[in-house]
Amino acid sequence: MSTAIAVFHGAFGRVCLYSMDKKMAPHGHREGHLIFHVAGPAGQMVTEDRSSPISPGQAVAVSPWQAHYYEPLDYSAPTLALVLYIRPGWFLEVARQVSASMRFGRPGIEVTDHLARLVAETARVMLDHDMDDPLLEDRLCTLTQAAYDQSWQWTEKGSSFTGPTGAAPDFRIRNAVRLIQRNLGGEFELNFIAREVGLSRPHFYKLFRNQIGLTPNLYLNALRMERAIEQLSATQAPVSDIGLDLGFSSQASFSRFFISNGVVPPSNYRRSVQSIDAAATF
Repeated sequence: MSTAIAVFHGAFGRVCLYSMDKKMAPHGHREGHLIFHVAGPAGQMVTEDRSSPISPGQAVAVSPWQAHYYEPLDYSAPTLALVLYIRPGWFLEVARQVSASMRFGRPGIEVTDHLARLVAETARVMLDHDMDDPLLEDRLCTLTQAAYDQSWQWTEKGSSFTGPTGAAPDFRIRNAVRLIQRNLGGEFELNFIAREVGLSRPHFYKLFRNQIGLTPNLYLNALRMERAIEQLSATQAPVSDIGLDLGFSSQASFSRFFISNGVVPPSNYRRSVQSIDAAATF
């Protein structure tokens, strides 16, 4: 079973050391996402139907709200991976380019010797709870910046490209997003949301996917995962109560959802979480 070896939360977002041996469901999240191979067999990340290897020398970058899922290539042993979920706001503050966005130019990242050393050092610190690591945020910043810069090299936009300026979503999609956000734990149908914003079901799904980057279902799941992670890491509420508050009928159904969207069981995730402040005082 996939397990969380260590999870750090901080101003940067989350950094997780996962032992992964299961295929995930397609999902997305608002953070920029980087996956580095640490040990074990290679795997792959499927990003919008394109497969990219997670292996020695190869990492994967996923832009915010980009649909993706992890898939093992060898089920005989788990893959140990360093997984970063970088908050766009934090990256914009620390990025060298003032106008940088969190969108990556391409998913495939070559892990240079420099990046490999940063990944190995971060994993080593996360495995050793007695080690003080005041440079963790600096290292995560360097990893993210290097992956971002490299992702735009050899593209049509060029290495100097600092991200697109996207148009604001259609007002009907903005209204739909607000309705979904207000009803994370409620019993409602996305068809009802479509009617409320004045769109047919096919038009609503197509427009939502084009403007947000995910289908309405995946967007709803992403928000539920965010709320679940927040509750698991910041409160002592029982796992069953967290699931019920998010609209799941039982702890088992909530756990299945969390595993398929977040790699590991919710109870395992909670046991592994440490804040960056706590991590600095080991």
